[in-house]
Amino acid sequence: MAKGLGTALFVLSFLLVGCTGNVIVEEYREQGPEPAVYFCIRDDCGRQLEALLGKAEKSIHCAFYDLDLKNLISMLGEKSASVEVKVVLDDEPYSGGLSGPGVLVEDKPASRMHNKFCIVDGMYVWTGSFNPTLTDNTQNENNGVLMSSLYLARNYEAEFQELWSGEFSGGSLVEYPLFYHNGMMVESLFCPEDGCEERVASLVAGAQRSVDAMVFSFTSEAIGDAMLLNAHAKIRGLFDASQGGSQYSQFSRLEGFEMDVRKEKSKGKLHHKVFIIDNMTVVTGSYNPTGSGSSRNDENVLILHDERVAKQFSEEFNRLWALNGQ
Repeated sequence: MAKGLGTALFVLSFLLVGCTGNVIVEEYREQGPEPAVYFCIRDDCGRQLEALLGKAEKSIHCAFYDLDLKNLISMLGEKSASVEVKVVLDDEPYSGGLSGPGVLVEDKPASRMHNKFCIVDGMYVWTGSFNPTLTDNTQNENNGVLMSSLYLARNYEAEFQELWSGEFSGGSLVEYPLFYHNGMMVESLFCPEDGCEERVASLVAGAQRSVDAMVFSFTSEAIGDAMLLNAHAKIRGLFDASQGGSQYSQFSRLEGFEMDVRKEKSKGKLHHKVFIIDNMTVVTGSYNPTGSGSSRNDENVLILHDERVAKQFSEEFNRLWALNGQ
């Protein structure tokens, strides 16, 4: 499997027999750089993404819900002269500026291509809540995660190829749903086909100490139920003010059961889609826990089981929690 992949990544696969004695679980392991975590506004996610794309030597494949950062658009245009550049966009927010044979605009009325990811040179994956727009980069609270991972890149590349072929709101199950990067367990899902709502709900339900959620839009009753029924964990939820006031939002429901929830008060939006479980596991990506996010839109979820990554997200959560104190 690792033949021809170079010396930068060591990959080992082997078979384990599951605890039932009759289930075969294939386990994948790799070594590589640690994930880099960025928080917009302070880390200038646009600049970080531009730097990544600028290093591309072979290919840039991106799927963006929205894109209007002029420097990034210029970078993509310049790189197309020397590397393969392909970009999939959703038509709802997209107002133009990037066009040509390397651009595909999804225009299905019943769903949204809501992803925010890039694969560079078949090895580097950028994902998170950040749309490469001026507003997301300078006003809204967002996150970006960069990983150098063979398995993750293969998952995202397969998803990108489905989008590029015009297959939206579904597709094949992810090839490597779980693997280990430097010993860190990584889960990779795409909605709706990989059951993102069910997986997030199960993580919340299984939390033993804490669940910290910072979410833009949150209407999922299944995940709300998991919060309400968890008798072990301390639950905190930080909601975007514009979405938390919706009649469909879980904010009022959780507040009604005296759970510790707040609405952000900044001029921008709280655009994260993050759950931090037991200060050990982070759920991030493009997925809002909503009906559309779970069943109609194209979304991606990245779950990192790592105390160091969780610490970075917890610090960001606690910063925003304090800023928006009741």
